[in-house]
Amino acid sequence: MSHSHQHDHVHDHSSGNIRVAFFLNLGFTIIEIIGGILTNSVAILSDAIHDLGDSLSLGLAWYLQNLSHKGRTKRFTYGFKRFSLLGAIITSMVLIVGSVIILYEAIPRLSHPEPANSLGMIGLAVLGVLINGAAVLRTRSGASINEQVVSWHLLEDVLGWVAVLLGALVMYFFDLPIIDPILSIAITLFVLYNVVLRLIKAGHIILQAAPEQVDIDAVKEKLKGIGAVENIHHTHLWSLDGNYHIVTVHAGMDGQTRLQELAPIKKKIRQELHDIGIEHVTIEFESLSENCKAQVDF
Repeated sequence: MSHSHQHDHVHDHSSGNIRVAFFLNLGFTIIEIIGGILTNSVAILSDAIHDLGDSLSLGLAWYLQNLSHKGRTKRFTYGFKRFSLLGAIITSMVLIVGSVIILYEAIPRLSHPEPANSLGMIGLAVLGVLINGAAVLRTRSGASINEQVVSWHLLEDVLGWVAVLLGALVMYFFDLPIIDPILSIAITLFVLYNVVLRLIKAGHIILQAAPEQVDIDAVKEKLKGIGAVENIHHTHLWSLDGNYHIVTVHAGMDGQTRLQELAPIKKKIRQELHDIGIEHVTIEFESLSENCKAQVDF
């Protein structure tokens, strides 16, 4: 049996960058909530709820980035990578509850729009673009996947604030208070759409579905014909967190293969699977005469 243990120890400023982005986002979320109440803008409040969820995401990402440095333990033998799924689920539930509250407040305003302080909205929107933009710049060149995901999420926030800014400018020059609840509902529905996608993806990972970016048939084809490998069966492919993929496989061998000849075959298998994004490989070698009941399935 062969075990592949490949771990990337990236010594960079990932935790520091995410920490800065977290405090920027959290501080501005507090300003947003106060500003949304003072300007009577449900669009601002809906984005505040979004940013609150982002702050939780950033806080969890920061914590998990540090936690991942601990490596494996006797209790968590695969490490702590799957804890990020727990963070995604918690954050998603917070966003869903917040979005329902915002929709409850915004939908009635479509028929009875209330005036909002457009000038205050413009000021908050400009501040939102600047602060979230600074957080994007801080994380965009990060080496870790955590930073890259955080950067894309923060970029969505910047675009949301650009939308609020344009809406506030229209309300400043024209008496159209209905734009505020329309913006609020649009932002909230956009957030809910992405939250549902995140929950579905997390659910697939928890249920150990094969990662979409790796084709299990391609895995088997790559292994067939390596050295004395005659057939591949009992192939199981799953992911710990959506990025760290694992495969276990039974390899039927030519009966003439000697034990010392397996080493280069194992090395070749590990390299082939690493090239298509699989980090952890467990192989069980069998003779063709061995009665393995698993040969009839994947």
